[in-house]
Amino acid sequence: MEVDYSGAESVSSIAKLRNSKQFSEIMDKIAIYVEKQRKNSEVSGPVEADPEYKLIVAANNLTVEIENELNIIHKFVRDKYSKRFPELESLVPNSLDYVRTVKELGNNLDKCKNNENLQQILTNATIMVVSVTASTTQGTMLGEDELKRLEEACDMALELNQSKHRIYEYVESRMSFIAPNLSVIVGASTAAKIMGIAGGLTNLSKMPACNLMLLGTQKRTLSGFSSTAVLPHTGYIYHCDVVQTLPPDLRRKAARLVSAKCTLASRVDSFHESSDGKVGYDLKEEIEKKFDKWQEPPPVKTVKPLPAPLDGQRKKRGGRRYRKMKERLGLTEIRKHANRMTFAEIEDDAYQEDLGFSLGQLGKSGSGRVRQAQVNEATKARISKSLQRKLQKQNMTYGGRSTVGGRSTVGSRSTVGGRSTVGGRSSVRDNSSGTSSSVAFTPLQGLEIVNPHAAEKKVAEANQKYFSNMAEFLKVKKEGEGK
Repeated sequence: MEVDYSGAESVSSIAKLRNSKQFSEIMDKIAIYVEKQRKNSEVSGPVEADPEYKLIVAANNLTVEIENELNIIHKFVRDKYSKRFPELESLVPNSLDYVRTVKELGNNLDKCKNNENLQQILTNATIMVVSVTASTTQGTMLGEDELKRLEEACDMALELNQSKHRIYEYVESRMSFIAPNLSVIVGASTAAKIMGIAGGLTNLSKMPACNLMLLGTQKRTLSGFSSTAVLPHTGYIYHCDVVQTLPPDLRRKAARLVSAKCTLASRVDSFHESSDGKVGYDLKEEIEKKFDKWQEPPPVKTVKPLPAPLDGQRKKRGGRRYRKMKERLGLTEIRKHANRMTFAEIEDDAYQEDLGFSLGQLGKSGSGRVRQAQVNEATKARISKSLQRKLQKQNMTYGGRSTVGGRSTVGSRSTVGGRSTVGGRSSVRDNSSGTSSSVAFTPLQGLEIVNPHAAEKKVAEANQKYFSNMAEFLKVKKEGEGK
């Protein structure tokens, strides 16, 4: 909740640091010690007992109080000046810039135009917005007493700011004595600033790295023109020389790394270890190595040439078993015929739903080959040995084998002239072609005489009569013609 200072009569009633005894004593001691040249070798005993160390700690605490006092004065000036120019607060958010602008303008808002002093305080874009807004403001004129109080408050704020910078300069000159490791990493100037805002080395050592990175963050200007220039979440560490040497895309990452190392260095310094700054040098060397690693170009990808199209003969497993397996799994004659296509001939689809799938030259006559395809014995269907023995038993005959029309006589069943004899009854028929027979012996019927070529001859005659190329049309007699 903000305090309203519009009812306060004078700035001295609310901002009492400037006229305090503590403030004047510290500033006088700083003026004395600035003239002396200090060396680290002069320190004897614990550092806390050194009077100048106590002064540095007190000066750091004083800078925090000065910051708070400046905020109070800024609110006082804002509450008083809002009667004359209420819009100026949103156009100039920085407290010191606001105080300087109020002192420069006063009651006369026409001073915005062509004012060299104002150009040193604000940017040209902000000045243009302020001048346009001042011409249309609804504020009223201030009285002489009010204007005098405002000028007194502005002078006090600027004087306190000068004192704060004087303290910073003194602490910076003594940073090698109070925080040598921290000064090695970010420099004496940045170390003095972050230590001053944190309120001393002890408070800085207790602070986490994520908060240390935000020390000194600038407020975003709301004028609509220069807001892009102020980076969010960036403080003194982001703007130090160590980080600014890197490319812009690596600066945030670098600020996080540097703030983490500064936290470690401040903790070492708070316990007064490594007064020669060795830890700081080690940490800085580690930071620089990481920076170099980040900026290394990516490894060049070697363009590998394509392999030779003709590879050398690969080593393959040899042996009879491997060759037999390859023969068995090789391409069969049926598959070769199915894969072969006839030139300039439209193929018929094998299935109606699978368009474009045909059987090639499988089952077609006139394939154009003079010699018939040789059947590869290696790719024939293999029969197990047990099945082979079973078939041999079925085809076994005693004393010989008689066949008629491709059929065999085994055991107690024999075939003569196309008729079967079972149980010792035999019938021998004379064929028209004569008695060309073969003799077979069976255990039940003894000798039998058959003509093995009679049935085959009968089939050949029928084929020649009906299916040969020389066959003629036959005249089929209808019923009743021969009568």
